[in-house]
Amino acid sequence: MAKADLHIHTVASDGRMSPQDVVKYAIEHKLDVIAITDHDTLKGYWKAREVAADHEEISLLPGVEITADFNGRECHLLAYAFDPGHHVIVKLMREHYLSRLKRAQWIIDQLSQKGFELDIEEVKAEAHGGNIGRPHIAAVLLDKGYVGSFKEAFIRYLSDQRLGSIYNEYNSHHKVIDMVKKAGGAIVIAHPGKLYTNEELEQLVEAGVDGIEAIHPSHDYKTQKRIEQFADRHQLLITGGSDFHGGPEKYQKYFGIVTINTKYVTRLLRLTNQRKEIAV
Repeated sequence: MAKADLHIHTVASDGRMSPQDVVKYAIEHKLDVIAITDHDTLKGYWKAREVAADHEEISLLPGVEITADFNGRECHLLAYAFDPGHHVIVKLMREHYLSRLKRAQWIIDQLSQKGFELDIEEVKAEAHGGNIGRPHIAAVLLDKGYVGSFKEAFIRYLSDQRLGSIYNEYNSHHKVIDMVKKAGGAIVIAHPGKLYTNEELEQLVEAGVDGIEAIHPSHDYKTQKRIEQFADRHQLLITGGSDFHGGPEKYQKYFGIVTINTKYVTRLLRLTNQRKEIAV
């Protein structure tokens, strides 16, 4: 069976492995198709493409995990097979890079009120030029001795429950879906699992998503089947992947194991190729 992993992160966002090494790692695990889906950035994709171009045994899809505003809270949408140089994608990535900076500053301000001394430049340094996320703030807290582990940082200070309504200026899910489609891509609900009610999933379908991620390390067999049935009822694409981050605390053991058959990739590409032809 030809295998694909359509959910992989690198150091360009909150992963631990370089995009170049991810491609080599994927080849070692005999994956046939991968997508680098860093958070709100294509930097990892561009670097991975340089290596993938020299290896016929693997195909690399343009991909990104986009943070959107959905009814006042964050929602993650996976975008695939779009034109990575399209002006609407370039604009979207720039807007979300700035939104991540503002969100990080807001979180830092909340922590400062609790007596923690840290600033945005320290968090930027931790991100090594990649898009900033809460894991980078957690790393600074750990480095300064405020917490004893990443897990403690999230449980005590950085979880949604601790932070409450997190400030964000992300584009709405409607706009994100529209922009990805304009660039010829497909848009998929990421790791829905326990994140959404059935009514909320219906709202995302009505907004125009093309697919749903059924296969994910956080989904047990029962959850996977429920999502697959939902996809079948609404004629949605099915995708999946390991959500690999290159660190022991985030699904590393599932790389090369939690995959999907490449027949699902073929279906996805059939849709995006048609979309690109219509756009022309």
